[in-house]
Amino acid sequence: MSRKPLRAIFFDVDDTVYSTTEFAQNARRNAVKAMIDAGLEYDEEECLAELCEVISEFGSNYEHHFDKLLQRMPSKAYANSSRIIIVAAGMVAYHQTKFRNFGPYEDALDVLRRLRDTGVPMGIITAGLGVKQAEKIVRLGLHHIVDGKYIYITDTIGISKHNPKIYVRACQEIGAPPEECVYIGDNPTVDVDVPNSIGMMTILSRRSGKYSKVEGATQPDHLVHNFWDVLEVIENNYDIIPR
Repeated sequence: MSRKPLRAIFFDVDDTVYSTTEFAQNARRNAVKAMIDAGLEYDEEECLAELCEVISEFGSNYEHHFDKLLQRMPSKAYANSSRIIIVAAGMVAYHQTKFRNFGPYEDALDVLRRLRDTGVPMGIITAGLGVKQAEKIVRLGLHHIVDGKYIYITDTIGISKHNPKIYVRACQEIGAPPEECVYIGDNPTVDVDVPNSIGMMTILSRRSGKYSKVEGATQPDHLVHNFWDVLEVIENNYDIIPR
């Protein structure tokens, strides 16, 4: 098989560079435990299930999950404590989990640095709110790996990952045709099908996360389970053309 030229690499953040799903599960459970410790009289598993339902209904970026959680409970569940203290306990525990446990997959930064050192331009295309995604990028240390000009967050540029325009724009601004750019992500429907539609090369990560069993309408060029697989795929199939 002939090797293809590679002029740019873009990658997703959530469940690609770090385990968003695992982190969220741990943070939510710690929040529920803290709320019960602060006086909420409710079964832990039932409370966690209700919290997950709130998040599903109002979205992960909603700012008042814990308030909504208590609104759905009988008042006797917090009659012997302060409602606002219970909410605050949940918020503190959630953020403490973020400070303690938020980090990249153990192989991610090493491989991404190796790829960066080849001279190939690298960028990020990620979905979410601008400030929240930017915070993740900084906490993960990705801002030291990619050029800040090539960070595309759906909220800040007004284009979702369901729209191929976001990928077209990224390729144009990094100065490479789509067929000479690779995108790495975990969601087949937006990280494979959409970039495939403009001719980008795609690498699907099946490492973890809520999309690990989802099938897209098209096939990725490569399937991987960790970042060492990514490095092997690129070394064996592409000729990197530095900037």
